[in-house]
Amino acid sequence: MTSIVVLGSTNMDLVAYVRRAPQRGETVTGRSFRTIPGGKGANQAVAAARAGGEVAMIGAVGSDEFGYRLRDVLEHCSVDTDLLRTVEGASGTAHIVVDDEGGNAIVVVPGANATVTSLTHGDEALIDTADLLLLQLELPLSVVVAGAAHARARGVRTVLTPAPAQPLPPDLFDVTDLLVPNEHEAATLTGRSDPRAAALALLEAVPEVVVTLGSAGCLYAARGRDPLTVPAPRVRAVDTTAAGDTFVGALAVALGEGRPVPDALAWAGTAAALSVRREGASTSMPYRTEIESALGSPESLEADPV
Repeated sequence: MTSIVVLGSTNMDLVAYVRRAPQRGETVTGRSFRTIPGGKGANQAVAAARAGGEVAMIGAVGSDEFGYRLRDVLEHCSVDTDLLRTVEGASGTAHIVVDDEGGNAIVVVPGANATVTSLTHGDEALIDTADLLLLQLELPLSVVVAGAAHARARGVRTVLTPAPAQPLPPDLFDVTDLLVPNEHEAATLTGRSDPRAAALALLEAVPEVVVTLGSAGCLYAARGRDPLTVPAPRVRAVDTTAAGDTFVGALAVALGEGRPVPDALAWAGTAAALSVRREGASTSMPYRTEIESALGSPESLEADPV
């Protein structure tokens, strides 16, 4: 099994489902509300575990009810939480509005995540055992840089999702092996709206880039290779929340298993396509058997969502 460590956030997602999202100053009536365990780190951990990886989580939850629920969900998904800290106070939350087209708008309140500012000796020892380290930007930047630098020094492959979008310091680029932004994040990092141009610009900073393109699939670029576009399966989206995290978690498993890049991207794209057919973040993520089944029968993805 691929050994994956995730250094990242855990949030409780507070999700309101509406016909359309409100404009500034406007109130709309929602059709339903759910609390769903999420956070970009926890989402990627669950996605990787369900896709067949051996996954451990480094991060923090609060001492509130959300914290207990977040830890329980990760453990139920076979994610090792021995180094998931519990700190006094509130867990992180994400306040999400999902419209009937499957689009979303999100406000994240860090809570306990903001306390993870450095690595412990235990964190470093755990990273040493991994094949890949997955990172995002919902923890303080200091620990993201420290984690990536430690992994690079130990020969552990680093995969960074640059979200929420923000300018990144050169020392983080220097220790990132694979960068996986979406179109918006790639444009923020480079100032270039065209995904191909953005990907090529990012190759000046990192060896490999995958720009996710939503329903259009993804674009892969690496130094010394021609860019490659892999289309996404055609599906009717119900909720796109955490589709990118599902993609990254599944991609990490596929790369760790040594699959060729085109196959790994198709595997990850299929996982993401399955996830958008269901509501929620961690609750929408497919299991390995589902991904394999959908790859073997693509027409099944065109059926009505589950």
